[in-house]
Amino acid sequence: MRRYNEFVSSSSINSQAAKRAEADFPTKFGHFRIVGFEGTERDPETCRPEAAVALVMGDIQAQAPLVRIHSQCLTGDVFHSLRCDCRDQLELALKMIANAGSGILIYEQKEGRGIGLIAKLQAYELQDQGLDTVEANERLGFKADHREFELPAAVLRTLGVHQVRLISNNPQKVAALENAGIRVVERVPCEPGATEKSAAYLRTKKEKLGHLLK
Repeated sequence: MRRYNEFVSSSSINSQAAKRAEADFPTKFGHFRIVGFEGTERDPETCRPEAAVALVMGDIQAQAPLVRIHSQCLTGDVFHSLRCDCRDQLELALKMIANAGSGILIYEQKEGRGIGLIAKLQAYELQDQGLDTVEANERLGFKADHREFELPAAVLRTLGVHQVRLISNNPQKVAALENAGIRVVERVPCEPGATEKSAAYLRTKKEKLGHLLK
């Protein structure tokens, strides 16, 4: 497995996030504040600043809070796709935070591991022809994973959070936060369980992307 720091760009700690909005946000999982952020970097497709939201519950300063960094997945989060476990991970993380009474879920616009929605659907086509998720991304000319997580780390710094209990199976996220000066005091597994449709997807995550799955 690759070392954590091999994943991360040297610019992570320099990224910044500006708070643009904050509002009350009741959900079926519990009562949050929803906070909108924009980063200093601009999206190359839209030329607009990269955006993310943080769902914040309870006192996040008393101790290292539970934190989930969740990348947008329209097909899973909205349409309940069985090709991935994204929605299941999102809901599991929100339940964990609610049960703890405090924590942060950062939702960033990084569809398809950062390749965008249309490219992700093109990757689906290739997967239907027998390629796995990594092979499909690479066939389209992308890296296996284009995310670097600078903005989520900047969001945490803006919120005054410098150590976290990270809800993740992904060593790249641990690396990104550590590189940005956010101490990960604990990695909390987020494994809702495989289904017949998602088993191959999860196996590729484990074998080719180094995700820490059972």
